[in-house]
Order: sequence, then structure tokens, then C-alpha cells
Amino acid sequence: MADVRDLVDPVVIAAFEGWNDAADAASSVIDHLMDVWNAEVIGAIDPEDFYDFQMNRPNIETGPDGHRRIGWPSTQIAIASPPGLDRDVVLIRGLEPNMRWRQFCAELLAACDDLGGSLVVTLAALLADTPHTRPLPVTGSATEPELVDRLRVEQSSYEGPTGIVGVFQDACGKLDIPAVSYWVAVPHYVAQPPCPKASLALVHELEDLLGCAIPLGELPEDARAWERGVDELAEEEEEIAEYVRALEETRDTADLPEASGEAIAREFERYLKRRDSE
Repeated sequence: MADVRDLVDPVVIAAFEGWNDAADAASSVIDHLMDVWNAEVIGAIDPEDFYDFQMNRPNIETGPDGHRRIGWPSTQIAIASPPGLDRDVVLIRGLEPNMRWRQFCAELLAACDDLGGSLVVTLAALLADTPHTRPLPVTGSATEPELVDRLRVEQSSYEGPTGIVGVFQDACGKLDIPAVSYWVAVPHYVAQPPCPKASLALVHELEDLLGCAIPLGELPEDARAWERGVDELAEEEEEIAEYVRALEETRDTADLPEASGEAIAREFERYLKRRDSE
């Protein structure tokens, strides 16, 4: 890893392509943040011990100097100093490893410790029975009761198969590193990437967590265009249209108890906080 200046109370934000990244929604957020925050890549995990190159093949690339070279699948670490935020950010973006997950997490967390990371946030996406016409739900979990209360998330009670995000968060907990995980639901009937509406939902969660506005760029328009495209698909396929209507009815019925004054006030407060920071 390159020599790095002393960072100010850095928060680590990580996402990994693969099982935890439906429609590339989570890794796309890291790509967006690296762009709008002008992040600087300072290092990468050596892929030799963690990836099966027959499953994640290297690519032949042409560099700025015109020379061809091999680009190996890996996980990159970058740093950024977002405007309007009184702390630095460490961004981790890579592929779910094929082997040695515990060693992989240990190396990443050692790098985060060297950089002074005080909070780890993992982003993920899963396929779900949710309609594309409604706000895509985001669920959160945290490793510490204080974070659960402050961020109004949950201590996860999930039991079942997990991916590198679950293993990474567990590794944080074992080292007493505060960690939060946000998962966005992607409509399973439009699972192909990209899904900018899901990425936008995760960005809004990060805004709430960090207490600052994140430049959205083309994300809102991309999200609207994506929704219009799925609308057109549904219009062409009656079976899909009927299925979407059924999902909408189920979702709207489930949301009725949330249509309370307290819930509306909470959402409005979140909106104002995001916009005031701009």
C-alpha cells in the first residue's frame, strides 16, 4: 500500500461484486463515490491467494502508454476527502474471493487499521419480491447496540447462507470494530445490471449515516430512465404487468401501518437533513 497522509477519523465503505451484489447495485455505489469524491487508489489486495483465475479471468488491457498488459481481478483500496464532511473516507471495491475468506478479511481489516478506520460500512444488494414502481427497501444491521439505536437499524437475526459481506461484518464484530451493513432489495424480475434506482437508495442511506449530501450526478435521471424502461417491458408482457400489480398491492397493504404521522415526520426530517447539507 502506498504511503498515505494521516486521515481524519476515516469511515470505511466497502462493496464486493458477486453473491452480495444483485444487479451490481452495491459496487456501482463505490464506483460513483470514487468518481464524485475524486478518490485516490492507494493499494490493492494481492489476488494470487484469493481468486480462482478460471472463474475470474484476468483481462488483457491497453494502458495509457499504449502497451498491452494483464489486468488481474482484485480488491482495491482508495481514500477520499469529501467536501462538506469533517472526516475522510476509505473506499473498498472488489470481487468476492473464491477462497481463504478469513485471511482475505484479515488483510483488509489490517489495512483499514493502518489507515485509522473507526467505522466499517458494507453495502450489498439482494433479489427480492419488490415492485420496481415503489421505493426499493433498504434494510440495515449493525454489530453494536449503540449503532442500532443511533442509526435505527437492527441487530441481524438472519440465519442461512452468507457471502463475503456477512463474513467481513462478522470479522469486524470479533475485533470490536463498529460495523454497519445496508442491503437494498432489487426486483428479481429485472435482475440484470445496472439498477440505478437501487444504487440511489443506498446512496441516500449513506447520506443519512454521514450527515452530508453526496453529489448524485446522473443517478436520479438514470433511476427514472430505468423505471420507465421496466414500465415499457411490463406493458409489452401482460404476465409481468399482472405480477407487478400483485406486488404493488402486497407492498401497499404492508406499508399501511407505516403511514403514520411519526413515520412521515421521520422521513421528512431525513430529507431536510440531506438537502440542508448541500
